[in-house]
Amino acid sequence: MERDSQLELYELVADRLKEAHARVRSLQVPEGVRMALSRKLLVVTAAAKHDLADAARRLDRLMKDLDEGRFPEGD
Repeated sequence: MERDSQLELYELVADRLKEAHARVRSLQVPEGVRMALSRKLLVVTAAAKHDLADAARRLDRLMKDLDEGRFPEGD
């Protein structure tokens, strides 16, 4: 049973990561901001390999920031 819930969470995180990447690509923001968002997505992806629940929380925060128009500073 534990394995099934883990697989469901993995699928959810994977689908949401795809959605987040698509949203970041479509944003009309300076390239530096887009790169900073892409780095955040890479961090979430890396976290998913070690701690799926933490990756899901990070992704939730990132998606909320995107929804509310809060973007990181570009380099």
